[in-house]
Amino acid sequence: MQRLIQYISTNIQGKKVLMLFVITNVVYGFMLVVTIPKTIAYANGMKLLDMMPMGYDYNYVVDLFNTLSVEGRHIYLTNQIPVDMVYPFLFGLTYCLVFGYFLKKLNILKEPFVFLCVLPIIAGIADYLENFGIITLLNTYPDLTLLEVNLTMMASMLKSISTSVYFVGLIGVLLVLGIKTMFKIKRI
Repeated sequence: MQRLIQYISTNIQGKKVLMLFVITNVVYGFMLVVTIPKTIAYANGMKLLDMMPMGYDYNYVVDLFNTLSVEGRHIYLTNQIPVDMVYPFLFGLTYCLVFGYFLKKLNILKEPFVFLCVLPIIAGIADYLENFGIITLLNTYPDLTLLEVNLTMMASMLKSISTSVYFVGLIGVLLVLGIKTMFKIKRI
């Protein structure tokens, strides 16, 4: 854990964190504005697998892939997935450092708080597992197995849970920082 704290400490300069934050969110914005809508256009109102935080089942995957048709599945595989192979790395790195940056501002960049910096890394790894699962499902369709669907769905849910817990923690830290800052201002 000391190595993580050391890594975060040496990489949380404001400009570096801000630059990573901007790059990460430009990639995310590109997915939201370009690749996801392009893929969803073939889905007839159905959600893509990586947009279902509560999970999905075998029948949903079959229905979605049938609805997407050959062209939609191809777009999912060749447009959405490649961009989503860049995003998890950026998300994990950036949001780990963002949390570390604010922990440093509160002078609590140490255990146990630093464990929260690991959550976006877990989410990023889960996102990669989800992406590899989706690639497998797209490449093996229509010969999907229940195991492949369930493993992919578990990765989707792990991504969702770790991301949600991270953002709850981040909001908590930002609230504490905001309150602390307000009390400093009132004393002046």
